[in-house]
Amino acid sequence: MNVTRSMKYTPSRSLCAMLAGAGLLAALSGCAPLLIGGAALGGAMVATDRRTSGTQLEDQGIELKSQNRIRDVVGDKSHVTVTSYDRQVLLTGEVFSEADKAAIEAAVAKVENVRNVVNDLVVGWPSSASDRSRDLLLSTKVRATLVDAKDLSANAFTVLTERETVYLMGKVTEAEATRAIDLIRTISGVKKVVRLLDIITPEQLAERKPR
Repeated sequence: MNVTRSMKYTPSRSLCAMLAGAGLLAALSGCAPLLIGGAALGGAMVATDRRTSGTQLEDQGIELKSQNRIRDVVGDKSHVTVTSYDRQVLLTGEVFSEADKAAIEAAVAKVENVRNVVNDLVVGWPSSASDRSRDLLLSTKVRATLVDAKDLSANAFTVLTERETVYLMGKVTEAEATRAIDLIRTISGVKKVVRLLDIITPEQLAERKPR
């Protein structure tokens, strides 16, 4: 789904607060290591995540184990981001060959508790620090936009941006998914939105309670 830029994005108070609270201002200025992925933005709202606490811990374990497996396969020569939501693993970033791309997917698929792997790795040179800073800022803008939307639960979504493509994961209703994507389309700099959402019914949503 290609994105049409229909509105200039104006930073909100939510964006400024999130940049300061997460220490992202330093990262964007090149003074700190970069963290790219949903986990970098959602730590303060774990309690309202629609996954059980056990599943959240399981996803964290999957990410760590997958990163270790990837290092065993390709070392540090590639830029690979691992994001797990409800045991579905998203692989993004850059590798140097199709063989590396396939080997990474195969290694991650063997990690305990992984139920599915979405391999969106690109064969090419690793992205630059400025590219990753741009993607990090876009993720922050997306998260702030979802927080500002009073009709959405921002923590229902895991947000990741790579190469100006926004990936959305989470457990949401169809109405929530549509609303979130419509909002993201208004953010300048977003080229594409990839929807990796688990759709639940309003009745299922009503039965869910924070744990």
